[in-house]
Amino acid sequence: MGNKEDVNEGLLLVEDGKIDYVGPAEEKNLPSGVEVQDFGSKTIMPGLVDAHTHVGIHEEGEGWEGQDTNEMTDPITPQVKGLDGVNPAGFGLQDAVKAGVTAVNTGPGSGNVIGGQFAALKTAGSVILDDLLIKGPTAMKMATGENPKRVYSEKDQIPSTRIGTAAKLREALFEAKDYMERKEKGSDENESFKRDFKLESLVPVVKGDLKAKIHAHRADDIVTAIRIAEEFDLDYSIDHCTEGHKIADFLAEKEVDAIVGPSLTPRSKRELVERTFRTPGVLDEAGVRVAITSDSPVVPIQYLPLLAAFAVREGMREKSALAAITINSAAIAGIDDRVGSLERGKEADFLVSDGPIFDLENNVERVFIEGKEINRDSLKAAGQPRTF
Repeated sequence: MGNKEDVNEGLLLVEDGKIDYVGPAEEKNLPSGVEVQDFGSKTIMPGLVDAHTHVGIHEEGEGWEGQDTNEMTDPITPQVKGLDGVNPAGFGLQDAVKAGVTAVNTGPGSGNVIGGQFAALKTAGSVILDDLLIKGPTAMKMATGENPKRVYSEKDQIPSTRIGTAAKLREALFEAKDYMERKEKGSDENESFKRDFKLESLVPVVKGDLKAKIHAHRADDIVTAIRIAEEFDLDYSIDHCTEGHKIADFLAEKEVDAIVGPSLTPRSKRELVERTFRTPGVLDEAGVRVAITSDSPVVPIQYLPLLAAFAVREGMREKSALAAITINSAAIAGIDDRVGSLERGKEADFLVSDGPIFDLENNVERVFIEGKEINRDSLKAAGQPRTF
């Protein structure tokens, strides 16, 4: 039932949308008057969590009209909020909840050196987007490697190289730190101080209050990202971490959080040449905290369990793979106090399936968010409500 240990003939008690008890049924007397649902031999497990998506911002099947992922008019855009571009009526959130993904961390892409702010959302429960918000912002998106280089070389401006990308990132962080110090000094001495919207958005990052999500595929780009993060004492994760298996011990020593994937894609660019489903298991074995991502819509979000299953096939421990799409994802996104595991006091987001989550024959039969069952049949018909 939970991430720590399996429970046979278990009981999950929900009150006011939160878990009041989870454990063996014989160890808990039911309060009088409660509604009882018997799931028989079915599997109950935490709702799945994807720590890195563009769900709702990069809409599927909408062309340019549904593409709000990158504001590629300036390489430094920390002021933009992914939440402002999410369409809750699109297919992304609906496909997610059909497959038992009950929470997503979604935000801007990697076209810019600093792309903007991520937010964590429930995938169903209201037609009003703000009602789905778990936490926002959760992180500031940053990027190394090929994407910013490709975008801005076409515009004939910096950054058109990796060294230019690193320089722009350092410059922005330096300016934010200097701005923070000048603001604090100006406030203390009652001096006039002109506020800067972009730099205000970066202050929580340089203070360590907001996590940096740093897109990096190649091993050298990962090391560059860590070098800059350490220079500015950032709280950070490495997103994609495609060649992380090559430097697993180094990442463990640095206590890096790694969000790995999407691995079920073609080698569409040079930095993906060495992508493999072995990476999550190698990192986990080295002691790195690992989440597995669909990077939806790069890989459709309903296939998140399939990505974890492939990692198991390539050597990852099954318990670790489960954690990589539940509690680890929630922890890296900064929402594990609310979701990601079945524990007393957490929100009652869970799914009911007819078999193990990594079994291809498994069906997610029912999905609950905050203790309320989601009527998945009423959602847009974007595929069958199967796990994969």
